[in-house]
Amino acid sequence: MNLRDIFYTIKPLIPRKLQLVFRRRLIQKRRSLYSNIWPINENASEPPNEWPGWPDQKQFALVLTHDVDTGRGQEKCWDLMRLEEQMGFRSSFNFVPKRYHVSSELRTRLTNNGFEVGVHGLYHDGKLYKSKNIFEKRAKQINQFIEDWNAVGFRSPAMHHNLDWIHGLNITYDASTFDTDPFEPQSDGMSTIFPFWVQGNNGERGYVELPYTLPQDFTLFVLLQERNVDIWKQKLDWIVKRGGMVLLNTHPDYMNFNGDKLGIEEYPADYYAKFLEYIKCNYEDHYWHVLPKDAALFVAEIPLRIRSSLKNPTKNE
Repeated sequence: MNLRDIFYTIKPLIPRKLQLVFRRRLIQKRRSLYSNIWPINENASEPPNEWPGWPDQKQFALVLTHDVDTGRGQEKCWDLMRLEEQMGFRSSFNFVPKRYHVSSELRTRLTNNGFEVGVHGLYHDGKLYKSKNIFEKRAKQINQFIEDWNAVGFRSPAMHHNLDWIHGLNITYDASTFDTDPFEPQSDGMSTIFPFWVQGNNGERGYVELPYTLPQDFTLFVLLQERNVDIWKQKLDWIVKRGGMVLLNTHPDYMNFNGDKLGIEEYPADYYAKFLEYIKCNYEDHYWHVLPKDAALFVAEIPLRIRSSLKNPTKNE
C-alpha cells in the first residue's frame, strides 16, 4: 500500500480541523522548495508544434470550472451561477454522483442557461485508481452518469489521474491534470499551459486533456491562507503574454456568499468576483471565453497531422 492509499484509509478518522492544521504546516514548509516551478513554471510556456492559435485570433483562452465536492457545496451553486451570470461569464460544474444526491433541477437550470455539467469521480474517496479492477468497475457507473447527464467531460477527485486508464470513459475531454502544482497528492505536472490530445491505443478512442493552469482556490485561500487574488493575477498575466489557456478550478464548497463569519475552510466569494472583474477590465476582447467542452471540441477538430503533435508533454515532478 503506497502513502496515498494509506492517507485515504486513515483520513476519515482524522478530525477535519486537524487535517487542515497538518496540511497548512506542510504546504508552508514546501512552498519555498518549489518556488522555481510554482505558481509559474517557465518550462510550461512553449506552444506545441504547429499550434494554430485560438479562434477569432484571440490572444488567450479562458475556461472556468468548478468542482462540487459536497452536498453543502451544491447548495452554493445557485449563488455561484448567479454571480457569473451577472458578470457575463459561463462555466462548468462537476458533480460527484454517489457522494450526495445531485439535483436534477440544478443540472437542468445550469445547462438551460449556458453552463456545462460534468462528472467528478464517483465517490470522492481517493480509491478510483487504487487498482485497474476498481477503476473498470467504477468506470461502468461513471459512464452511465455521463450518459444520463448528457455530459462529455470528467475530472477525477483530488486530481488523481491515469491518462491511459481514462480511455475507458466515454468522454470528449478529461480535466484531471495541471501545468504545475507540487502540492497535489499526485504532483506530476504536465508542464504545459495548452490543451493536448491523448491518443488511444489498440483502437481506443482519444480524448482532449485540459490541464488547469491557475492554482486552485483551496490551495490559495484555505491552505496558504492568502488574503487577496494577487497570485491569480500574476499567473493570469503571465499566461496571457504567452498565449496559453487560462483554466481555473474553484469550489463553491469553500466560498462564503453571505458575508458571515468565515468557516474554517471558507473564503469570501468576493475574491472570485474581483478576479473575474480584473479579467474583464484588463483583457476584454482579448480572450476566447468558452466552456471546457468547446475548448476540447476545438482541439479535437484540429487536423490530425497537427493534433498528433499536441500530445505527450514533458512532465515535471
